[in-house]
Amino acid sequence: MFDIDLYKDKLLEDIGKKRYKHSLRVVDAAIKLSEDLDIEVDKVKAAAVLHDCAKYNEEKYIRELDLKIDEKIDPTSPVIHAFVGAEVAQKVYNIKDNDILDAIRYHTTGRANMSLYEKIVFLADAIEEKRDYPGVEDIRKKAFEDIDQGLLECLDHNIKFLIDKKSYIESLTFEARNYLIKEKNGKS
Repeated sequence: MFDIDLYKDKLLEDIGKKRYKHSLRVVDAAIKLSEDLDIEVDKVKAAAVLHDCAKYNEEKYIRELDLKIDEKIDPTSPVIHAFVGAEVAQKVYNIKDNDILDAIRYHTTGRANMSLYEKIVFLADAIEEKRDYPGVEDIRKKAFEDIDQGLLECLDHNIKFLIDKKSYIESLTFEARNYLIKEKNGKS
């Protein structure tokens, strides 16, 4: 049985109380999204509580752990914490399970052919109960009706938001969306 409290002190030190509370809300949302799905809830909890473990400390951990981040990811991108976080989860928090590490790694960008764990953590982060942005209620509703439709709705929202801000968009996000569109069209 996964015990979130094992990580509490280190997470509070790394990300602070406010972000830790967010992580606990992501755990709650992830558990709800996991209901009736054939997955290991302990993996979902681990990925959800650790999803932001490198937030605010990316440069420190890149330097201390001598990390090499995928060259496709812009090192100045606000999503870099997810990729660093997967490495920190492995090397600092001793997580060895690839389902958990990938759910952390892709919780901000998504990617083509996401696992169920990746989809759950991505969506849980976007729809946790304190998230309040235009469209979040629609994304929440769709996520609980059909996880792929919720994911597609969330990716569409994120892409539009980033375009409106004239922000850089990681190619992984487009690949995630395009994969879901192809899957949807293939099923119709």
